[in-house]
Amino acid sequence: MIIRERFFNWGERTYLMGILNVTPDSFSDGGDFKEPTAALAQAQRLAAAGADIIDIGGQSTRPGAEQVSLEEELNRVLGVIEAVRSVLNLPISVDTTRASVAKTAVAAGADIVNDISSGTFDPDMLPVVAQLRVPIILMHIRGTPQTMQQLTEYEDLIGEISAFLQNQIAAAEAAGIERERLIIDPGIGFAKTAEQNLVILQQLSAFKSLGVPLLVGVSRKSFIGRILNQPNPKDRVWGTAAACCAAIASGADILRVHDLPEMRDVCRVTDAICRRNIKL
Repeated sequence: MIIRERFFNWGERTYLMGILNVTPDSFSDGGDFKEPTAALAQAQRLAAAGADIIDIGGQSTRPGAEQVSLEEELNRVLGVIEAVRSVLNLPISVDTTRASVAKTAVAAGADIVNDISSGTFDPDMLPVVAQLRVPIILMHIRGTPQTMQQLTEYEDLIGEISAFLQNQIAAAEAAGIERERLIIDPGIGFAKTAEQNLVILQQLSAFKSLGVPLLVGVSRKSFIGRILNQPNPKDRVWGTAAACCAAIASGADILRVHDLPEMRDVCRVTDAICRRNIKL
């Protein structure tokens, strides 16, 4: 896959997506980068630390998060995307479930759409992404961020997530999105209990059979906090590192992370062990 003149050779190494939340209420870094100057500085830090993609989102998707208006989401992300694009040539993904935000963001310089709903929240999303001819990340979720943690009953956790993702891959292709532009995400933390998140990581390789690149987002999440008895998300860096190691070992292609310098080192060492692609 080529994105903004960068070749992503899936399986060769693990790629890093740096998180840039321009929201006041995200679970880990809410309010840290809501001002454009702070957001741009953080984007530059992420790039310098080795990010392959910068993921910009203006709508918190933490459990219980209220949806903001379309106008507010656009106000939060567009100026930041334009500012980042003016100084960096890295691929930018826009974290949104709204087709109109995706379209406007791509016009402003974004290259990828990261949709936590896999195109299910907005019926225009998949057709619009097809017209834009950009990659889309399809994530598994049940309900909405407000309701998802009441929807964690599964008869076959891995099978049901796989079936949902397979269905959305088919829907994306039917809408006109080429398969080589699809990426999947099992949605760790979205309509999943802490125990179910561990099962997903233990059986992550099952999703490789779907035949598209796999993104995993474990960074600073609450299941890590429960294991470590660590309530502050920013103090979960090394727990995140352990989860990232497990994800890489089971075939993750992209990791979506907050702590770029630390996770860059984690990826390089784990890739050397698991992918055996580094000669010392």
